Amino acid sequence: MAKELKDLTKRAENYSQWYNELVVKADLAEQSAVRGCMVIKPYGYAIWEKMQRQLDDMFKQTGVQNAYFPLLIPKSFLSREAEHVEGFAKECAVVTHHRLKNDPDGKGVVVDPDARLEEELIIRPTSETIIWNTYRNWISSYRDLPLLCNQWCNVMRWEMRTRLFLRTAEFLWQEGHTAHATKEEAQAKAIEMLNVYSDFAEKYMAVPVVKGVKTANERFAGALETYTIEAMMQDGKALQSGTSHFLGQNFAKAFDVKYINKENQLEYVWATSWGVSTRLMGALIMTHSDDNGLVLPPHLAPIQVVIIPVYKTDDQLQTINEVVNPIVERLRQLNVSVKYDNADNKRPGFKFADYELKGVPVRLVLGARDIENGTVEVMRRDTLEKHNAPLAGIEEYVKNLLEDIQQGIYDKALRHREEMTFKVDTWDEFKEQIEKGGFILAHWDGTTETEEKIKEETKATIRCIPMDAPEEEGKCIYTGKPSKRRVIFARNY
Repeated sequence: MAKELKDLTKRAENYSQWYNELVVKADLAEQSAVRGCMVIKPYGYAIWEKMQRQLDDMFKQTGVQNAYFPLLIPKSFLSREAEHVEGFAKECAVVTHHRLKNDPDGKGVVVDPDARLEEELIIRPTSETIIWNTYRNWISSYRDLPLLCNQWCNVMRWEMRTRLFLRTAEFLWQEGHTAHATKEEAQAKAIEMLNVYSDFAEKYMAVPVVKGVKTANERFAGALETYTIEAMMQDGKALQSGTSHFLGQNFAKAFDVKYINKENQLEYVWATSWGVSTRLMGALIMTHSDDNGLVLPPHLAPIQVVIIPVYKTDDQLQTINEVVNPIVERLRQLNVSVKYDNADNKRPGFKFADYELKGVPVRLVLGARDIENGTVEVMRRDTLEKHNAPLAGIEEYVKNLLEDIQQGIYDKALRHREEMTFKVDTWDEFKEQIEKGGFILAHWDGTTETEEKIKEETKATIRCIPMDAPEEEGKCIYTGKPSKRRVIFARNY
């Protein structure tokens, strides 16, 4: 086995270290020269591109169009929505000057004090303010609504504790911002986009998620309601994997965005915003991967199939090439991404370990004897099972196998979540179970005060109030006060 795999920390020994090492060893990303910022390497970016491409198609199916808005936001814009600025103030990076000059002491360059900006600019932590200031110029009549825009961009939030993909100072994301004539339309759009995220997570990432509503304490700054999808990682911790916000008329009022309705009356528009980020890469890694490296769902794997020849002579390689090249072409015709690695730069064993580490879903190995027998060795990455399959019809066989793997890793993740979801009814049970991890379904009295006390004492937060949670009379685990439904508590990333 390759040295990289021997050196990979086991999940059971140190899950956090395993994750950090795997991101680097699998060539996904690495730390940069800028504190808290990462370099996404080509293999990692290829996964993000597949995510982006699929999500973009799904957004556009709902009528959303892409646009782009400035990276820099006037500081005064943030102050117009009080909750919004309070929520992001501690994370803002501020541009104060526009020029450098040579240090008179010969020590490089310094900020030119004569180049101070009249108004300081914020590097966007999110774009509600700059977008709603723009929407004021785009909206005047009900005929201009709904306005459905999304942008793919980077944002900056000055995080103190960072971890590749999960929490970085700069990260990539998409942010949708929509304007509507009525409250009902806006609320429906916010939920529609949450369902898009849920479908993407489950059908493409193979990550089962719980759809729910955030508590007032956990809402997006400036939102009236925040909807979320929550996923469970292998260590039992939760990862917020996407959010969609009903913003009411808060930003419309802050930026004076009005429209003339069909009755010729002037009204403020209603708003939503919604987003997912490169944090999804972290979810992908931590949900499926194992002690041998990445396990990627076929729907998002940059390389779905790798074919590796085993040979002793150039003549044998030539014979294998003649057999494999038509297979590669037929797989591509079936929209399967395939790599034929016949480069003579590494031993087959090293290639096996490398592609295993990178999570390629299917590996085909072909030698001279296999050709004589009309078979090929097939290995599926999710289970590491190997078997021989007929060469004839191998393309359709592989296509079907990829779908089996996609479903299999989803089913495995769902079983894990079900096994790690617990109902508790007492405070003692709660404190014992939270140390073991998982989702805890428990009653809560609905107050922020109780929510904060539980978090302070156990480091567990209310991840969401599940949308499908049935009404159920009970008592709050902490205060004993009446409760009508259970919520999900967990420790989280």
